[in-house]
Amino acid sequence: MSGFNLRPKLFSATTNVLILLCVMYALTYIDRNNVSTAAFVFKQDLHLNNMQVGLVFSAFAYPYLIFQIIGGWVSDRFGARMALTASAVIWGSATLLTGKANGLAALVCARLLLGFGEGATFPTATRAMSDWLPEKKRGLGQGITHASARLGNALTPPIVAWLIASVTWRGSFIILGIISVAWAIIWGLYFRNDPASHPAITSRELETLPDYAAKQQWPKKSVPWMSLIRRMLPVTAVYFCYAWTLWLYLAWIPSFFLHSYHLKLQDSAFFSAGVFFAGVVGNTLGGVLSDRILSRTGSRNQARRNLVVTIGPMWAIPMDIAPRFAGSASGLMNTGTAFAAIISPLVFGFVIDKTGNWELPFIGSIVLLFVGAILAFWMKPDEALAGAELLEFRSPENVTV
Repeated sequence: MSGFNLRPKLFSATTNVLILLCVMYALTYIDRNNVSTAAFVFKQDLHLNNMQVGLVFSAFAYPYLIFQIIGGWVSDRFGARMALTASAVIWGSATLLTGKANGLAALVCARLLLGFGEGATFPTATRAMSDWLPEKKRGLGQGITHASARLGNALTPPIVAWLIASVTWRGSFIILGIISVAWAIIWGLYFRNDPASHPAITSRELETLPDYAAKQQWPKKSVPWMSLIRRMLPVTAVYFCYAWTLWLYLAWIPSFFLHSYHLKLQDSAFFSAGVFFAGVVGNTLGGVLSDRILSRTGSRNQARRNLVVTIGPMWAIPMDIAPRFAGSASGLMNTGTAFAAIISPLVFGFVIDKTGNWELPFIGSIVLLFVGAILAFWMKPDEALAGAELLEFRSPENVTV
């Protein structure tokens, strides 16, 4: 792979890496949420009830939770090239296997494997961005990538509905799995952990980036887990409140339109896409606005904490608090969404089975969002964790340990 030389013609190397990450964010959300659109079909095909469908939705989140922190540590220790390539091969294979499932147990196993593969992706992507993006563009980078995730959400219902009509629900998973494996190959060939070693990087780009070589030559330091957990706990709690509503929408919004408004599958897919397209706009604008506020005021509290009505600034916070351990910090934060992914779909299915009221779970999610907005004031992105800063390179003879 080291001999692979793909020089960009239209975009810089840093832009190409960001584009690849945007595609990855979109694919991960398409592959984790395709079951939401396909549920109406495989529920009947495999004779499942709403609670069992909720179990299929949430099974993804158990290994996803576990590998948030492990994946973040792996990316900090070994780099994003290997971690993301392996992760994409695993989640792509899991998507393929979902199309081969013949019952509840097989579906759950495929979703567990999907969660294992996707667990490390976002912390690892954050690690990659901390090396490939200047600090003043972190909000933009996270805003664009998470806008791509919302774009993946928006595209999933119409794409999967069209694929189901064309090649059945099983064929839709097989096709999407092949696309994900193809992304893994492209990423492994193109990306480099050290931007300076990339054949297409320019000196002008390198001048704006953190010194990767300095970070590698600085004496190795283990992750200060206890102090990092304490600093990230409020961030994780806020993210859980947000993610509860996110997963409620991701898992159940197509079925909500089907049952509450008695729409056909294609019409339900269209309205579901409209909900997530709004997220594309919100995430992009949030990231741009966050960077502008940071540039104008120099305050990360104003630029990150005060803008958590969007998701982009949230993912910049781990890089602000612990830039040296950005993968581990973002993994801790993303455990919030993993917990929510386990509980939210199950609670929704249980409430629907017991009450038949499809609006009630949405009311509860609104309350939880207000709780998250209040908890946000305990986050302190302006205060970097001691010992977790990115340090300037000094020659070994001048290093004091």
